[in-house]
Amino acid sequence: MADVAIAPHPFTTIKPNHGVGYVKIECIDREFNVQCTPNHGFCIKGKRFVPIQLMDVAGLVPGASEGKGLGNKFLDDLREADAFIHIVDISGKTDSEGKTLPHGENRNPADDIIFLEEELNRWYHGIFMKAWKSFSKNAEVGSRENLARLVAKQFSGLKIKEDDVRTVLKNTTFKDNPASWTDNDLMRFSSELRRISKPMIIAANKIDATNGDKNYSKLKSDFPNMAIIPCSADSELALREATRKNLIDYVPGERDFKVKSELGEGQKNALDLIRKNVLEKFSHGTGVQEILNEAVFELLKYIAIFPAGAKKLKDSKGNTLPDCFLLPQGSTALDFAYFLHTDFGKNFVKAIDARTKRALGKDHELKNRDALEIVTK
Repeated sequence: MADVAIAPHPFTTIKPNHGVGYVKIECIDREFNVQCTPNHGFCIKGKRFVPIQLMDVAGLVPGASEGKGLGNKFLDDLREADAFIHIVDISGKTDSEGKTLPHGENRNPADDIIFLEEELNRWYHGIFMKAWKSFSKNAEVGSRENLARLVAKQFSGLKIKEDDVRTVLKNTTFKDNPASWTDNDLMRFSSELRRISKPMIIAANKIDATNGDKNYSKLKSDFPNMAIIPCSADSELALREATRKNLIDYVPGERDFKVKSELGEGQKNALDLIRKNVLEKFSHGTGVQEILNEAVFELLKYIAIFPAGAKKLKDSKGNTLPDCFLLPQGSTALDFAYFLHTDFGKNFVKAIDARTKRALGKDHELKNRDALEIVTK
């Protein structure tokens, strides 16, 4: 847990907080009857936690896309993100600026989703229009394929790829000649490009608060095509703290914990409430771990790959199955070789499946939790 400011008032976060989170997968060590010793991340009871980079940025305010407040700065912080996790107060007890509402007043959490979607879409549209004025006059923009190339080149800073543009053009209806698009077409294109290149998951936080469950059900109904996962960050924090103090045995993402030490009355009551109102009630436990896994494995379509020798599982320092890496879905054995080291890719001979000892060619497509040895010249 990062040592950053946590407070119930707007703009507690000003500068982005960079940290490390972990996605959870089934480790392969038990298949080989060994105990892994990770170089990065950790393993608990057969659950491997693989590190990912996280960035916590301040919430936006209305008009951020027009530069209001520190809007331009906050939006610029989002450029390097591969996916967004939008944390929404599902209790409806805070206003659009994050201030606690007076007792008895409630706000529709859907407003937060609609607002952020609109601000992000306007942000993309503003950047797109600056470029559009220059290259829409270029005769090369007359075809969709050329548009994909030009847009990807112009938006490389936002991590937009040609395939992202092709996906937008394939999934939506536009005139064949982009140069003839209307203002509405350009806004629609920008919005869809944002959705494809920066996919978003909604963290419905404070699910255990009054009205949380009811508001969550309504949100799922209002946004049927959006990934929305209920969570209780306070519960996860409490469980992590209790684990750190050696009071309980808890594996992040699990739906229960085991008491290890004698608890005070207050501690016992607090943990019992978490178990009853969160862990036993929701299939994802506190939801925090599920949100990270959903973002990486479902939204971004990554797979976890273990470097593992066909005859030995230890590295030169004696660590067993020390590494696990995340690669895009569809990666091949050759892609993995290049990922490990450029020389491995250039001198690739074959890969060997550590489980079956079968030789694999460079075009062999990898699956989640594959374990491979790369053989080079």
